[in-house]
Amino acid sequence: MKERSRAQAVKVVRLEGAAAPAEAADEVAVEEPLEIQVEGQSIAVVMRTPGHDRELAAGFALTEGIVSDRTEIFEITSCLTTAQSAKNVINLALRNPGRFDRAKLSRNVFSSSSCGVCGKATIEAVRQQFPAISSAPAIRVKVLCALPEKLAEAQETFQRTGGLHACALFDLQGRLLLLREDVGRHNALDKLIGHELLEDELPLAERILLLSGRVSFEMTQKALAAGLGIIAAISAPSSLAVEFARANNQTLIGFLRGQRMNLYAGAERVIR
Repeated sequence: MKERSRAQAVKVVRLEGAAAPAEAADEVAVEEPLEIQVEGQSIAVVMRTPGHDRELAAGFALTEGIVSDRTEIFEITSCLTTAQSAKNVINLALRNPGRFDRAKLSRNVFSSSSCGVCGKATIEAVRQQFPAISSAPAIRVKVLCALPEKLAEAQETFQRTGGLHACALFDLQGRLLLLREDVGRHNALDKLIGHELLEDELPLAERILLLSGRVSFEMTQKALAAGLGIIAAISAPSSLAVEFARANNQTLIGFLRGQRMNLYAGAERVIR
């Protein structure tokens, strides 16, 4: 199935210097709700950029602890009740549906594109239980410094709209393996993790995760769910992200720009 457009053409009035206002064409990132169901039961509505919705649902299921590996997912389908819902409702069928307990989910039904944690009921519920990283590979400074430029070159929709977050997977030699974009950074990461889950590539122990924006607590937790031990970001981490990364043996790198970076956790693994 062809992915839907992630950018939408709009008319704007452009002001520049002392010149008269002028009408111009522009493109904006598309944002639409997606209702995620498990066994026909609605568990969340996420505001996302359309595209890779199966991956988003799969990654969401993994990082929320609904499934632990690909074999637990029987199928992922769009719900074809009406033309509108066919675009914006997706259902996960489990191989063992009797084990799914919706009452154990702590996320409220709505989650904005800017915050995946804000729908959580309590701090304790936010702290999902995933095993800490047992060991993570060393990574060279030269490899890390080259990653942001490679990410920027591959962000096709961001170049058109300027309005999307990106998450990318690289190998230890710095080769770009996978990129996902979305208006919500946590959605972009769920899409990326969902792809790897459906391809049976987890855990991602020999991969580098690069984030285009800041690193929140939830991003480090999602990375841990996928077995990612190396997280790098072009922007800053939060205090909880640093605390979480240190507690779970993850390498956390922030402000990765040019030849500079800050090492917040796992600094011993970053070598020259």
